[in-house]
Amino acid sequence: MTSIIGNLLPFLNYRTKPLEMVKWLLFQLVLASVLGIGLAGPSCNPTRAEATCRECINLGPTCAWCKALNFTKAGEPNSARCDSVETLKSRGCQRADIINPQNDMELQVDKPLVHSGDNVIQIKPQKVKLFLRRGSPQNIEVKFKRAEGYPVDLYYLMDLSYSMKDDLENVKKLGGQLLQALRSVTKSIKIGFGSFVDKTVLPFVNTHPEKMKNPCPDKTEACQPPFDFRHILKLTDQADTFTQEVGKQSISGNLDPPEAGLDAMMQAAVCGEAIGWRNVTRLLVYTSDDGFHFAGDGKLGAILTPNDGQCHLNKNGIYEDNTVYDYPSIAELASKLAENNIQPIFAVTTKIMPIYQELSKMIPKSAVGELKEDSSNVVQLIKDAYNNLSATVILAHKNLPDGVQISYTSHCSDGDTRSDKEGTCSNVKINTEISFTITVTAEKCLTKTESFEIRPLGFTEKLEVSVQMRCGCKCDDKPDLSSHCNNKGTVKCGVCSCTEDRIGKFCECDPGKRSTQDLDAACRKDNTSATCSNQGDCVCGACICHTNPNKKIYGQYCECDDQNCERNLGKLCAGHGKCDCGKCQCDKGFGGTACECADAKGQCAEGVNGTTCSKRGTCTCNECKCLAGYQPPYCKECPGCPSPCPIYVHCIECLGFSSGPFEKNCTKSCKNIQHRLVDDLNDQNACKEKDSKNCWMNFLMKELDGVSQYEVMIKKKAECPEPPNVIAIVAGGVAGVLLIGLLILMVWKLLTELYDRREYKKFEKEKARSKWNDADNPLFKKATTTVLNPNFNED
Repeated sequence: MTSIIGNLLPFLNYRTKPLEMVKWLLFQLVLASVLGIGLAGPSCNPTRAEATCRECINLGPTCAWCKALNFTKAGEPNSARCDSVETLKSRGCQRADIINPQNDMELQVDKPLVHSGDNVIQIKPQKVKLFLRRGSPQNIEVKFKRAEGYPVDLYYLMDLSYSMKDDLENVKKLGGQLLQALRSVTKSIKIGFGSFVDKTVLPFVNTHPEKMKNPCPDKTEACQPPFDFRHILKLTDQADTFTQEVGKQSISGNLDPPEAGLDAMMQAAVCGEAIGWRNVTRLLVYTSDDGFHFAGDGKLGAILTPNDGQCHLNKNGIYEDNTVYDYPSIAELASKLAENNIQPIFAVTTKIMPIYQELSKMIPKSAVGELKEDSSNVVQLIKDAYNNLSATVILAHKNLPDGVQISYTSHCSDGDTRSDKEGTCSNVKINTEISFTITVTAEKCLTKTESFEIRPLGFTEKLEVSVQMRCGCKCDDKPDLSSHCNNKGTVKCGVCSCTEDRIGKFCECDPGKRSTQDLDAACRKDNTSATCSNQGDCVCGACICHTNPNKKIYGQYCECDDQNCERNLGKLCAGHGKCDCGKCQCDKGFGGTACECADAKGQCAEGVNGTTCSKRGTCTCNECKCLAGYQPPYCKECPGCPSPCPIYVHCIECLGFSSGPFEKNCTKSCKNIQHRLVDDLNDQNACKEKDSKNCWMNFLMKELDGVSQYEVMIKKKAECPEPPNVIAIVAGGVAGVLLIGLLILMVWKLLTELYDRREYKKFEKEKARSKWNDADNPLFKKATTTVLNPNFNED
């Protein structure tokens, strides 16, 4: 219960809702029950028959090992040496013989918190070494005291796109004002300057040669050529130098509203030597009146290579590879800013503040301030943002080794205590001491000493932590052969380590020509089982079962016991039988898997002479458990089963009429059917199926007890159709064809006659309606000469 309440404290600190807290607590209790760890935390439960001290210690922080020579009893495995300290003591192991490594911490550098001139120490301790046991948490108490006048480096990063024209004039006058404002909170201040526009490819800038020389909308106005990021002034404490260098700058221009601000921040973060960052508080002031491009936008300009997070400034301070690498992602930029201990301050105009407020949520230790349209309030904005950032202390880790978990509990000056993945305190005043409890847990044994850092973000000081594991056992064993091991082995933490030619718990076995693997295989039931079923010792190829006060372990492979059987009402085998190797052997008069039923199988049969469950199920606890489809109480009916009539039609044909596909093998194929022939069959449930000769067979099937057992009554005579009269069919067919042909000819003749008569009448009508012209033919001339034949006699 202590461990669960300890885990509950973080939720209580956050004032968790009661319902949520109850749900979480119930989940913890169920989880503890499922895992078998109880309410006292993880239990020590070794499962290997040949456990060693190292294996035991690595099971968990509650496990200890007894190295006393004669601690284990006859038949007990070496794993019996592994248990909790309290249990080992109760079993007679002396405290001096118990191996139980504990966590430890060595303070290697622990200078006091001071602020004297240039000697500033704000965090203690500064270096620790942890000696951890797997799964055991170790606390580190860390104190932090914010010092007054901590040195500051400020790099001013300005958007020089055309929309920032008015702002540039005000920034040119900032040098003295910035230094004067920040010197009110620190005596050591340096300031630098850089600017950005956008990537110098379409569609981000106009790549026309004239526009690349002067991107201003008005050709008469002088603008400097577009660029991505340019580092102008290295960090300096000279206000005049800042004013002079910034005064030389002129505005530039691009096409789309978003700028290359993330590109500029990345280069300012990773080019530490060029920027001149000192090992002090580092501020990056970012001013703009528009949004920013991020990873993926470079594809619009055919820039496909992801940002590599490296410095690419040339000797003139220009990011010349801006057309090679894409914009960085927000996650990548946040990582680089944290890695280089840089705190960004976003000074942006009102219209785009929501964008940068969301960006600030993704970048630890950052601030957003509202910038006036002409940047006239930038000095006060930076001062306020710096004070807010300095008053917030965030403790975070870096380079945490794999397998190591860390959590933070913050004890802030306002009395608030909270737990989170980072240590956080707000409104921390100068010279006010706060503290953090850092809990480090190794979930596995590390192979070597690992190190990581814990530092307050925005400050250069850090706590170095190295971790060394305690995964072994120091038992002070002698290297000589021991009589305890029959002078054939040495003692290691109470267990015999035999020479190559001997095996056994006390090196008592001579394997002879058999290998250790052969002897081990003789103690396994099969290749998939454990040696002696993990319930005995394999001694010289034979299993010696463990003794257990709660159960009897037996069998050739110690695979049996008298307790691993089904229980009923809390009683083993319901109190009416004995447990034998996992199965209940019931007393006379009782049955069931747990002997829970009084034997009364007659209740599963219908009538005095009925069979148990009609041979279609099993009688369990005096009730029939029927086969699929059959219905209790006696498994007699099967409402959903298909009709057997079409299934056994070939059997009916061969049994009743000695024909069909099963004719030659009828007895063997149809041995589940009892049949008899009847003269007549008048039953509405009778089946009627066709045989292979297309005759109708009438039969009645009655299902007997058992599966697919039938009694059949078959009508002796099948109903076969009369054979056809071939001669009549042929004669009728020929006559029919002739008749049809004659009929067709007559119809054709009739239609032809009707058509001719109609055409003749039409001709007659047209002839009657015609009128001829009586005029003389102009080409015809009558004869004008009359010749008389002298020989002609008129008489």
